[in-house]
Amino acid sequence: MTVISANNKKPRFLPVLLIGLLLLAPAIVNGGGLEDFQTGLSDNYRTEFNGFVEARGGSRLQTDPNQNDASIGELRMQLDLSSDFDWAILKFKGDLLGDLVTEEAEADLREFNLAFSPLEMMDVKLGRQVLTWGTGDLLFINDLFPKDWESFFIGRDDEYLKAPSDALKTSFFLDAFDLDLVYVPLFNGSVYIDGSRISYWSGMQGGVVGENFIFVDDERNRVFRDDEVHLRLAKNVSGLELGVYAYHGFWKTPEGVLMAGPKLFYPGMAVGGASLRTTMLGGITNLEIGYYDSLDDREGTDPLVRNSELRLLTGFERELARDLTGGFQYYLEYMQDYDEYEQTANPASMKDEFRHLLTVRLTKLLMNQNLRLSLFAYYSPSDEDGYLRPKFNYKVNDQLAIDGGLNWFFGAEEHTFFGQFEDASNIYAGIRWNF
Repeated sequence: MTVISANNKKPRFLPVLLIGLLLLAPAIVNGGGLEDFQTGLSDNYRTEFNGFVEARGGSRLQTDPNQNDASIGELRMQLDLSSDFDWAILKFKGDLLGDLVTEEAEADLREFNLAFSPLEMMDVKLGRQVLTWGTGDLLFINDLFPKDWESFFIGRDDEYLKAPSDALKTSFFLDAFDLDLVYVPLFNGSVYIDGSRISYWSGMQGGVVGENFIFVDDERNRVFRDDEVHLRLAKNVSGLELGVYAYHGFWKTPEGVLMAGPKLFYPGMAVGGASLRTTMLGGITNLEIGYYDSLDDREGTDPLVRNSELRLLTGFERELARDLTGGFQYYLEYMQDYDEYEQTANPASMKDEFRHLLTVRLTKLLMNQNLRLSLFAYYSPSDEDGYLRPKFNYKVNDQLAIDGGLNWFFGAEEHTFFGQFEDASNIYAGIRWNF
């Protein structure tokens, strides 16, 4: 699991002008004007439009002196528009949000992209898009696309855990393997915990802090210099799904400290990994591995930059009974150059060389599968902390659904990953009308 630090970054999107020019390209090439292009559109494209309106509220289960008692309170409307032209598909998905906790209103552009196939063996998607790959269930090793951890912890729909990327994705379908190449010209970091809504452990302050101690980070904002490259090779061999991954960019949360300020910053990082998934014992098993090369501190001697790590994940999922499925995962983080880390770390909050994490998922469908009950549990035997996510979702009819759940954090020490969020434990519920 990605470590969460201390400030929020919303991804920026590629210029709308670029997509506009691509849309006008056929008219330009054919020598026609905009009027001819619009006339042609009426006969040659199909549009799908849907969305939802949602109200959601929640409250903390215990008092946090640094935060509001309400964990979530918002009204949201999402619009989802897809236009299928003869030569491309234009996708738009955006949210309008009224946040009653922060007393702010905002517009969130989740998708705005153009997808087309210049060759039979090649697909291209350009613009803002939500990307994901890898084999983990709410655990990520080779999926280095941005996440929104704040949304995850306060009870928004799981859809909002995956934050959008502003990227060019190119897929090649070859005889030997499939190749996905994603280029992000300007770094898209994760939305992480900054103290403004959820309190977190601060090594500098020696305790849990919130609105009283919000770090400022050193933003990476140089287009084509602060860029990212993601690569995946995929192959299915007799039912065995194989994947090889590579990434070059930065830690997705600011895992370094600049003493001037002080400020957090995003150190350079490269990742290489592999995965496999196949059927076994009546279920599906997976294995994934990745090496995180901390490029700004490859020897592990800089106490202000996170060390390199080896990460491992294995899991198994199967149906346990009718309409009941279960899954189990084991996850490992192995810190490199631990001897160097021990020399400078604070003994009171020192991390272990090996961090072990176990997860369990149970999902039960009832009432003609209109009611979904689920439990997702994290527990770390090395950190002695954990996180429980029981949830329900009831589909009243095709348009109306209600859901609710609990985010419960616990830990023996407040400096551990889940232990630091103990005061953020909350209960929430929502109602959604789809159109």
